[in-house]
Order: sequence, then C-alpha cells, then structure tokens
Amino acid sequence: MLALPLLAVSGFVSAPVMAQAPTKTTSFGHCLGDDDDGSDLGCVDGIKPIVVRGTALPEPLGSDAYSTSRIEPNGQVRIENTLRSVPGLQQFRRSDARSANPTSQGITLRGLGGNASSRALLKLDGVPQSDPFGGWVSWPGYDALPIVEARIRRGGGSGTDGSGAIAGTVDLFSDNVGNLVELGVAYGSRNSVDTDLLFGRELGGGQLTISATYARGDGFTPIIESQRGTVDRQAEYEQAGIAVRYVAPLSESTELQTNIRAFTDDRERGFEFSDNHNDGADASIRLVDRTSDWQWSVLGYVQIRNFDVSFGGVAADRNSVSRVFEQFNVPSTGLGARLEVRPPVGDNIELRIGGDWRRTEGTTNENFFFLDNDTPRRQRRAGGSTATYGGFAEASTQVTDALLLTGGGRIDFWSIDSGFRREIELINPFPGSVRTDAQFASRSGTEFTGRGGFAFDLTDELTLRGAAYLGWRLPTLNELFRPFRVGPDATAANELLNPERVKGAELGLDWTTDLVSIGITAFSNQLDNAIANVTLDRGPGLFPGVGFVSGAGLFRQRQNLDNIESKGIEIDTEFDLESITNGLSLRAAYSYVDAQVHSSGAAAPVNGLRPAQIPKHNASTSLEWEQENGAGASISLRYIGSQFEDDQNTRRLDDVLTIDGRLGFAIKENLLVQGRVENLFDARVETAINSNGIIERAFPRTFWIELRAKIE
Repeated sequence: MLALPLLAVSGFVSAPVMAQAPTKTTSFGHCLGDDDDGSDLGCVDGIKPIVVRGTALPEPLGSDAYSTSRIEPNGQVRIENTLRSVPGLQQFRRSDARSANPTSQGITLRGLGGNASSRALLKLDGVPQSDPFGGWVSWPGYDALPIVEARIRRGGGSGTDGSGAIAGTVDLFSDNVGNLVELGVAYGSRNSVDTDLLFGRELGGGQLTISATYARGDGFTPIIESQRGTVDRQAEYEQAGIAVRYVAPLSESTELQTNIRAFTDDRERGFEFSDNHNDGADASIRLVDRTSDWQWSVLGYVQIRNFDVSFGGVAADRNSVSRVFEQFNVPSTGLGARLEVRPPVGDNIELRIGGDWRRTEGTTNENFFFLDNDTPRRQRRAGGSTATYGGFAEASTQVTDALLLTGGGRIDFWSIDSGFRREIELINPFPGSVRTDAQFASRSGTEFTGRGGFAFDLTDELTLRGAAYLGWRLPTLNELFRPFRVGPDATAANELLNPERVKGAELGLDWTTDLVSIGITAFSNQLDNAIANVTLDRGPGLFPGVGFVSGAGLFRQRQNLDNIESKGIEIDTEFDLESITNGLSLRAAYSYVDAQVHSSGAAAPVNGLRPAQIPKHNASTSLEWEQENGAGASISLRYIGSQFEDDQNTRRLDDVLTIDGRLGFAIKENLLVQGRVENLFDARVETAINSNGIIERAFPRTFWIELRAKIE
C-alpha cells in the first residue's frame, strides 16, 4: 500500500517532461560578467542568465583549519551506509535502518559515543536533523533525497552550529538536477525491493525537484542460528519517503529555497511483539544572498515526528514470547530559525555574525505490566520541552598567502520546561487511580563556547593545521523523561541530567597533489558530564521508573559520568588513478580511538573502562571505476574492531571485515543494468548481546539486480 502514492507521483510528473529539452538557465537579468565560480555564463545582448543554485552560502574561509572529509553519496547505497566509510564516524549500533531499532541510530565521531543520541550534528541544507524527542536519526527519510555531497567536519565546537556539535558536524547538501527523469528498480535477496524516482523540471523561473523512494523486504533473522528458538523469525521492513523542493530567484543575488519531505518506516525486530513504526514530515524555507557585498542567509523550519514501539519478553529457551511493554504514541515537534550575515570587511577577511533558536517538545505514552498480550495493567505519560537560543561571531583572515587564522565565540541560553511523569492503573480494583504524578521543576542555564584554528602552507602541496574547541549538548527529552527496554534489560530516564560539555584539540597535515590527497589528524577530547546508561542493579525486582525487571535482566539509569577521555588518530586518503584508466579512483581511511570512562558515585564500577559501542580500530577502502554513462565497477572493504555492548565491558562484540561490490553495464544510452552485493562472504556482524548472551547480527549477504533509466 505504501507504494501507491509514490507510483501516483511518478505517473503524474513524468509525462510532461519527456519532451522537455535540457537547459541551464531559468530567468534573465543584467549582464555582470562571469559567474562567481569563474565560469562563463554566456551573456547575450548585455543579458546573462540568473543561475538558480539551490545551495547555501559559500563554504567559510576558515574551513581549511579543521579536519574535513567530503564524499559524494552513491544513490544506490543507503546514505547511512555511505557515511560509515568516513574514519571515526559511527552509529550507535552496527546495524542499519533495515533491522535496527529506529531509536538506536544516533551518530557520533571520535569515540564520544555511549548512548543512542547523536553527539555529531547532522544537517540537511542547513536544517538540524536529529529527532526532536530522542536525538537519533531517521535514516530512511534521506534515501528519497538527491544528496550530492556530504561534508564531515570532525571535532567539536559550537562556534556557529550551536548545541549538539560536540563531536563534529555532518552537512548533507541537495542540488538542482535540471530537466530530468530518473527511475531505478532493484530486486534483492529475501524478496527485497528498492525503487527510487527523481524528477526535475525548470518551472516558473525556478527549479522544481521531486524525489521518492520505496523499499521493502522479508528481512533476515537477527539472532544467530545456533541460538534461535521457535519465536525467532525474519525481521521484515517497509519504508517510503517523498520530498519536494522548489528553488526560485527573487533578484539577481537573492534566492528562495523551499523544502517539504515526509517518510514512513515500519520494521520488526524478528519475533512477535517487536514491531515498531516511525514517521515524520519536515518543511523549511530559506532565503540566501550569495553574491552581493553583504552575504546573508535566513532559515526557518519545522519537524514533526511520531513513533510507536512494542517490546516482547522472550523466554530463556526462546520458545515463547509475551508482550511486556509498548510505547503506543510518542509525538514530538521541533521548531527552529537561523540567521547569518557576512558583512564586507576586507578582501582577506571574512566575518560571520548570526544567531539561532530551536525548541523541541514531545510526550511518550506507554502501556506496561501486561496481564496477557493485549491487556496492560498500567499506563504512563511523560515528556516536556526544551529550548536553546544563542548568538555567534567568527572571523577568519588570510594573514599571508601561506597562513590562515580563524576563531570565534558563542553564547547560548537553554531551558528545560514542563517536565512530567504520570502513571495510572488501567484495570480493577482501582481503574484510573494515579500511582505517580511527578511535575519536574524547570531549569535553565548559559553556555559559553567557541573554537579557533590555523592552516599554514609549508609548501604548495603540504599544509599544517591545528584547532582547539569547546562545545556542548543539551540532554534530549528522551534521556530526561523516557524509560526504555532492550530485551530483558530496562533503563530509566533521569530528569536531573546536566548538559554535556566537550573540550578538545587537534593537529593535522594535509598533502595534496593532482594525483593524491592524504590527511592525517591527531586529536584529544574530554567530554565532561557524558550521559551514559549506567548499570545499577540486576533483576528480579521492581525498580523506579521502569517497573518490574526479570531475573534475566539488568536495571540501568541514564546518568552523567565525570567525563570520557578520547584520544586518537585519523587518516583519510584518496588517489586519482586516471593515468591508469579513465574513471578509476581509490579511497582508504583509518581511525584509531583510545577512549576511557572516568566516573564516581553510583557509576564508579565503570571507572577506567572503555565506553560502550566504541571500537579502537575502524578502517575502510574502496576501489571504483566509474564511467559517465553510469557503467563501472567497485569493491569496498570495511573493518570494524571489537567493541563492548555494555558499560561494564562484559559483553564483547567481535571484530569483523565485510566486502561489498558493484558491477554495472550500460545497455544503451540512459539505460543501465547493474548487480550489487553486500557482505559478499556473509561475515557475522555482531550488533548486540543481551544479558543472557544472546547475539544479534546485522548485514547478512545480500545480492541485488537493478535496472536504472534516465531521461534528460
């Protein structure tokens, strides 16, 4: 049923564009000479075309001082899996959005993980993307988007980005596609289907882009074969998304950019009572002036999210399961705005001044203590709201041809308001009676942060750079107010959590020639007040905030640790092998992270241990041969070192090496057929271990055959 609206969109938009001739202009203005990137726009009779770009302000002058990777996502590979090739970037668990619980998919960098909330700030065309309630990322919502570049800046610092960028920032950029219709259909192992549509048309002096995707599959059985019982089955999924983007010029220098997108996501976790649903819709509007003396950008956005999750308790022999908990409605909303101005202050100086505001609110509605699989005994509602608003100033100057300096500061004000937790009885003898009615006091505070750096060209090809930074992150509504369960383990929320704060420094070398690019960065970070899930006790028993925990489970609570120290090195290399054959390139990356927890009080047992879900070693390499018509071949290898599932370092996830590949042929112009494989040798990718030692896996071997057609 999810496919019907997407097919309707396909049929509606494809007909009128078939005969549309490709064009590069949308409207006309006065001829001012060449474009700002140096290209000749072809002025005719004193008039030049106004090119509708759909992009943000130019990349800041100070960007060269920070460790940054740029990748061009392949539309046939999920964006979350594409990002895994970046050294030091990881998601909370190794599984992707086809099998992971959607509430476990936060992202981080440089070993600053520890729970499912993101510690790296993800943005799409300038809009923060973390879930308003939980801080995780709804990855199926991005597969429908024409993303042309992902820019990853490692290292914290809230100079211009605000709360959340304590481990780094991941910027996703969409682009105009001109007059185009592209349709891809793929069929894979376990009755899997992936379809995507991209439609672009120059319309009304601007650019209209409509993109959509639909994916489904019978899924694989998450529990490893030797431990399965009669309750274990394939974890099916069904996901869809659609996005509409319109960009139009308002003047020779000012552009209007509007975006609307929506997605829906249904997954099961591989046994009865483990289904979950996640959906959302976003809208944003941005005005950008990139070409006048006073460059500026104004952005406003809204995010609407909802999810519901069911939890089943599986018997030790895995031959029976019963419903133990359900979050049947968790709505949340995020609102925000941002302003940035770059006044003219000199040929070799760039000044950025601006501010932003973000508000989130959400509520979790839960049933628990089931007497049977359909009758809950109690119900809980909990939630609240948070707000941040602040201002920043950052200056960068090209002191000499060889030396770049950059630095800036920021002040933020934050508040946590309207927090509550209420529990009632649902059945006799006292239906409707209130067991808990807690109203949490509002809190507020101020954060001063900033960053600074330099880049010095030692030679024409070798650059030395360094940076230092301060950053912070406000706890999410999920961490403050929502308890959760994973298997028999239960984790309570904590309304008294304090904001996380990071301080760090890095030093790096970049060597760039026509044929090779190599970046090496050493870093050191300290994350104070790190929020983690701390083990406090073992069941059976009744525990505050979560209720009953069986003898097979652990009771945890979110708490602020004293700090997490993380030190390491990152290497990112790229080789242009065009001299060997046209379209050939090689990319390799590696990260080493030495991370350690420092804690006291109730969290003292984890002092000196390694943070959960953080591997020491992470490496990837890919060899690609790509032709303009889409034909080509690629092979990618990814290694993930061993890591611990839990804060007490008792459950180790084994290291693993996976190999992916692709081979494509152009049957005729604009028609491509290709085969793909994920995890060629079916390596066991361990993604979770519960307190009973049951191992969950991800990424089994999957073959795909795909047909892709394009009309320009």
